[in-house]
Amino acid sequence: MNASVRLSASSLRAHKRRFAGTFLAVFLGVAFLAGTLVMGDTLRASFDTMFGNATSGTDAVVRSADAITTPGESEGVREPVATDLVGTIEKVPGVAAAAPNIQGAGQLIGRNGDPIGGQGPPTLAGNWIADPELNAYRLAEGHAPRGPGEVVIDRGTAERGDLKIGDTTTLRTPDPVKVTVVGLATFGGEDAMAQVTFTGMTRADAEKYLTAAPGEAATIQVRAGPGVSQQELVDALTPVLPKGVEAITGQESAEENTDMISSQFLSVFTTLLLVFSGVALLVATFSIHNTFAIVVAQRTRENALLRALGAARRQVTVSTLVEASAVAVTASAAGLAGGIGIAAGLQALFPAIGFPFPEGDLVISALSMALPLAVGVVVCLGSALLPAVRAGRTAPLAALRETAVDTSGASRTRAVTGLALIALALGVTLTGVLASPSVWLAATGALLALIAFVVLGPVASTTAVRVLGGPLDRLRGVTGGLARRNALRSPKRTAATASALMIGVAVVSLFTVFGASLKATMDQTVARSFAGDVAISTPSFGAGGSGLSPRLADAVQRLPEVDTAVGLGRGVAEVDGKGRALTVTDPVALGRTFDLGEIRGSMNGLGTDGIAITENEADKQHLKTGEKARLTFTDGRTQTFTVRAVYGQSELAGDYVITRDAWAPHRTQDADTLVAVSFKDGVGTDDGKAAVEKAAAQYGNPEVQTRDEYAQSAAGGIDMMLTLVYALLALAVLIALLGIANTLTLAIHERTRELGLLRAVGQTRSQLRAMVRWESILVAAFGTVGGLALGAFLGWVLVEASDGASDSAFAFAMPPLQLTVVALVGLTAGALAGLRPARRAARLDVLRAIATE
Repeated sequence: MNASVRLSASSLRAHKRRFAGTFLAVFLGVAFLAGTLVMGDTLRASFDTMFGNATSGTDAVVRSADAITTPGESEGVREPVATDLVGTIEKVPGVAAAAPNIQGAGQLIGRNGDPIGGQGPPTLAGNWIADPELNAYRLAEGHAPRGPGEVVIDRGTAERGDLKIGDTTTLRTPDPVKVTVVGLATFGGEDAMAQVTFTGMTRADAEKYLTAAPGEAATIQVRAGPGVSQQELVDALTPVLPKGVEAITGQESAEENTDMISSQFLSVFTTLLLVFSGVALLVATFSIHNTFAIVVAQRTRENALLRALGAARRQVTVSTLVEASAVAVTASAAGLAGGIGIAAGLQALFPAIGFPFPEGDLVISALSMALPLAVGVVVCLGSALLPAVRAGRTAPLAALRETAVDTSGASRTRAVTGLALIALALGVTLTGVLASPSVWLAATGALLALIAFVVLGPVASTTAVRVLGGPLDRLRGVTGGLARRNALRSPKRTAATASALMIGVAVVSLFTVFGASLKATMDQTVARSFAGDVAISTPSFGAGGSGLSPRLADAVQRLPEVDTAVGLGRGVAEVDGKGRALTVTDPVALGRTFDLGEIRGSMNGLGTDGIAITENEADKQHLKTGEKARLTFTDGRTQTFTVRAVYGQSELAGDYVITRDAWAPHRTQDADTLVAVSFKDGVGTDDGKAAVEKAAAQYGNPEVQTRDEYAQSAAGGIDMMLTLVYALLALAVLIALLGIANTLTLAIHERTRELGLLRAVGQTRSQLRAMVRWESILVAAFGTVGGLALGAFLGWVLVEASDGASDSAFAFAMPPLQLTVVALVGLTAGALAGLRPARRAARLDVLRAIATE
């Protein structure tokens, strides 16, 4: 063993540059994985601290016991509690103070007329709580609101909106309210609660604008007296609370909020980063394996001499693995430091581009350091294992031959195995997508397709390089022909080098196709369902935004240019025990502005006890027109509705429709999510839109868009998602390029005598550089073309699987422009990867190169 270690150390010292690419590949993969884990731990700890600060002075929270949660949402909707409970609570022994917390959606307009926030984190408004321990915000400047229209806002919101004390602006609640900033507040010592916006009002204003009726609050916050624990306080409060109302500790409230963020956002975000870390490490695996395979092939004579001098197979194998271990440990250890730097960079970057991350120190746990280190070492050793075993099998007589070159290529067994895998992948995928829709079957088929591409790589590389390199003979003459022949020398090596890039390009193409399909689906949905001319909306996503005033649709309806204006509000209720979203609207106007498909029954006359549902939901609930459905609302009241219409399409209209009169007794803060407008005959789009914009300006100046503009706006979040995906996948492509550069560098070392002879017979330095660059481009072209084909196939599988698993119809789209850009980037990257090896080849001394053994 000691002899093997000494041999490995000597080899590493003599050939440090051979392993530079491997070191970088392991370093980058481990750094991204470590950065992801550190970032996840940091975010969880920061949210824990943030919500802990929010409830630090609150020992108990009194709220409605039951919540209705609709599909796709983790936070349920609760009934308000009566504010007159405060008096009862204050009389309970152990209670020091209690205050109602009246909270709802409220979005401020900045000095430039644009809304502040709304892209993810909540935009909140509520009553300013006088008790400083029950109020999570601290007054930093000015004074608390004292009269109508006076508000306190957090400093972060003031900075983003360029607002200061004394300024007058508009608060969308969603009805526009003129407010004057009289104070600025901080949260937990920071300017804001992450990217959340907060507007504190008087209690009277909060009840007027944020609740359905005075005397209601979202919760009641309670502070315990000296010596009373949170659990003791909850135990004392429980007996005096009315039925349907509960008390939980402040700590439980903070934990619920953290769990909600974790399930709704953090888990998805960290899983996304971990997936990209896995892609980066998979790409690194190909690069590492290729490096060791070439190094072992180049050292055939050296290993054979060792065997001739008495070294055992095991010693040669262990020597190679010790080299891999040294590279793995040093690169992985460096990757941990790089991961901490990546996490720090992400922590600074994401809030700057609008992601809702709270501030806080980096949290570096033992697991987030140990796991990436172990993964880096295992990946590197696993990638080097087969080349190490091959090195140990070197025969002593190989020392008498010329230096060996890795010429392994395609075999009949590989071809048969690859074709069988492709057939199996297609069968499983088509079964999971078309015959018996199953996301798991589709995913299994996609994985088999990826394996089949890798197995068939050496078989396909010979044909692919001949086809792709065919024009080089005519365009670049002898230089192009030599580049093509060099790429054909070792099909297995070419395939392994290209496979790393292929995987990166495939994942980029997959998300490009899926993103384009989502946009096409949105276009299709709007074109099929929305029969109006313009849409009024407040662009936002996540919990942000305040919606539209329910009075806006009536105001637009009165315009002489308008035929129909219908607002779509949102409610929630349990239908036979399951939470469902309700569309609150005028069903007659809805039918004129939206294509609802075939309607059985009538949308007219739903009244206060009628409901319309989609055909799909009717089948699920086993309901027909004329039958009864029991709805339980957040206020605990159950009402029986008669199904008066069953319609074919939901999409923009939703699955359940009731009238505003039916919803009014159960509503809290009322808002519309969309107002659809149809113009009268003869009214042009420009004239009609201008009239609607003028009317909407009085209601917080929401955005008025044509149907096409609305479809593009609704799909706007997809572009943001793709930008993030491309940025993350750039790492995988970078590792793949390092692999190409490393392979070419090692190949030049292997061809030193050949390159010297080419120079001796008249090849110029520029021709030699061009030959190496074109070889790099050919390898990159093979990987890029394969990646585009695989990515397009996987994109189709993902779209079709999503279509089968969803009630909505997905549209498949292939974006030629974006995929062309991906192809050009792959080819350009190949050219860049060949620059350094080409320069090194051109600098070789001719005589020394010819004399090289």
